[in-house]
Amino acid sequence: MSTFLGLPAPPGAPPTAPPGVGHLRGDRPFPEAAADALADPQLRHNLGRATRTIRGKRNAVVAELPDWAELRAAGAAIKDDVLAHLDTYLLQLEEKVTSAGGVVHWARDAAEANAIVLELVLAAGATEVVKVKSMATQETGLNEALAAGGVSAWETDLAELIVQLGDDAPSHILVPAIHRNRAEIREIFLRAMGGVGRAADPGLTDDPAALAEAARLHLRQKFLDAEVAISGANFAIAETGTLGVVESEGNGRMCLTLPRVLITVMGLEKVVPTWQDLEVFLQLLPRSSTGERMNPYTSTWTGVHPGDGPQEFHLVLLDNGRTAVLADPQGRSALRCIRCSACLNVCPVYERAGGHAYGSVYPGPIGAVLSPQLTGVAENPSLPFASSLCGACYDVCPVAIDIPSMLVHLRERVVEDKRAHSRIPTSEQALMSAAKWTMLRPGRWAAALRAGRAGRVLGRRRDRIGALPPPLSAWTSTRDLPRPPEQTFRDWWVSSNGGHAEDGGT
Repeated sequence: MSTFLGLPAPPGAPPTAPPGVGHLRGDRPFPEAAADALADPQLRHNLGRATRTIRGKRNAVVAELPDWAELRAAGAAIKDDVLAHLDTYLLQLEEKVTSAGGVVHWARDAAEANAIVLELVLAAGATEVVKVKSMATQETGLNEALAAGGVSAWETDLAELIVQLGDDAPSHILVPAIHRNRAEIREIFLRAMGGVGRAADPGLTDDPAALAEAARLHLRQKFLDAEVAISGANFAIAETGTLGVVESEGNGRMCLTLPRVLITVMGLEKVVPTWQDLEVFLQLLPRSSTGERMNPYTSTWTGVHPGDGPQEFHLVLLDNGRTAVLADPQGRSALRCIRCSACLNVCPVYERAGGHAYGSVYPGPIGAVLSPQLTGVAENPSLPFASSLCGACYDVCPVAIDIPSMLVHLRERVVEDKRAHSRIPTSEQALMSAAKWTMLRPGRWAAALRAGRAGRVLGRRRDRIGALPPPLSAWTSTRDLPRPPEQTFRDWWVSSNGGHAEDGGT
C-alpha cells in the first residue's frame, strides 16, 4: 500500500500525483514578468505607499516588546519541534477532531483536495459557498475547481472580494489587493457587484468607509443564504483538535458560525502541539502582519456542537509538496512560515515588482523559497534568483526563517538540475569556466585585468557601463557595471616598485 507522510493511504486513494499542482507557478519567468511591472508607475506607487505604511506600524509595535527576540526564538523552536514530529502531531490532531464530531480527510495534492471539497459541497446540496480568506485554497485553485463543478464560491474578505470582482489575482499574502488604490476599487464595485449580488450604490465614493459599507451590504445576504462555508486555518491545536482563524473584519466569524456545513482546508504544517504554544504565535502574528498588538477577531472551534454553529465539520489536510520540503534539511524551515507577510513588506524586489511577477500565490521572499520547493525547482527555476540577498526578510521574520541562505541553496539546486538535463553548457557555465581558466595562471589574470580597461569606452556615463554585448548583455540589461579604472592595481604596483612584479606574472 502506498503511504502518505509515512501513514497508510486511505482505501481507494489514487496514486500519488506530482507535487505543486495549483497556483504555484506562472506562465512567464520572473525577470520577464517583473519587467512589465516595473513599467507601471501606478503599481509602483501603490505598492510603495502600502508597504511603507505597514512597515512603520510593524516596527512600532515590535519595539514595544522587550522580549521580542525570545518570542521569535520560541516560535522557531515550536515550529521545528512540529516538523520533527509531524506524523505524531497530525495523528493526534485527527484523533481529537474525530472524537469531537469532525471528519478528517487527507489530500496528497491540490487536485485531490479540490475533489474532496467539491464532493462535500455537492453532498450538502449547495451550489454556492462562502469563503474565509485562505492561502491553502488559493494554492490549490479551489474556486476554479468548484466553478467547473457547478458551484460558485464567494470570497468574503474585503481584499479577496476586490480581487474576485475585478477578475484579478492576489498580489500579497495578507493584503491581496495591495496593488489597487481606492479609485480603482470604487470602479470595480460599481462595475461588478450588481452582476453577482447586491449592486453598489451608483453614488458610491472612494471613501474607505463607503467602500467597506458597500462590501458589507453586498456580503450580508451571501452569509445568510449560505449552507456551506470554506475556510483555511492559521493554526490547529493537536492536543484538543481545535482549529483557529485570525482576521480583522468579522467576515471569518460569520462564515464559521452561520452555515450548516464548515469545510477547512489546511496545510499539514499548520499544526501546533498545545494551547500554550498558540499563545506565542498570537503575539508574533498580528505584530508582524498588520502591525497590531492583537487581531480584532480570533476564532477557534472544536468539532460540532448540537444547536450551536455548523452541524457538520470537515478538515482537509493538504500535502501538495510539503513532505518533499520536509525531506530537505536545508529547505524545510520554510515550513515554519505563519503567512504573516512581513518579508514582503521589507523586500526591495517585491516593493518594485509586485506580487503578480512571482506567478505564485506565495509572492515575495517566502514565495521565492517556498514555491520552488513545493513544485520542484525545475518548475520555478527563476524564483530563487528574484532577490538581492539583502537579508531584510530574515531580520523581520517572526519565526527566524533564514531565507537568504535558503535562496542560495535553491540556486545551487537550479544549476544542478540544468546540468543534469542538458549537455550544452549555459552562458553562465561557459563564463565561469573561462574565469577558472584565466585565474589558474597569474599571467593570464594580469592580462585579463589590463584587457578589462577596454570597458571604459563602453560607458555611456562617466562612472558606469550601461550595456555590454551578448552574452554579457544579460547582466547589463538590468544592472550597471562600474567603469574599470585607468590603471590596474598590478600596474600601479609595478610602477611603484621600479618596474618589478613580485609574482612574475607580467
